[in-house]
Amino acid sequence: MYTEQQLQTLRDALATGVRRVRFGDREIEYRTVDELKQAIAAAEADVAKGSGAGPVRQIRVQTEKGF
Repeated sequence: MYTEQQLQTLRDALATGVRRVRFGDREIEYRTVDELKQAIAAAEADVAKGSGAGPVRQIRVQTEKGF
């Protein structure tokens, strides 16, 4: 189970271009940016599940005329 702090560490690593993160005494190196993004998605889902919140859903509306 991921914590909010671990999730933020993953986001910071993505923002700075670092692929190696440390959680306490564990160090993980992600091979690709996509692998890091997958880890972030998994951590977000885990943190959301732990807080009782459901998945975030977005509805996007795009119109050409009339609205």
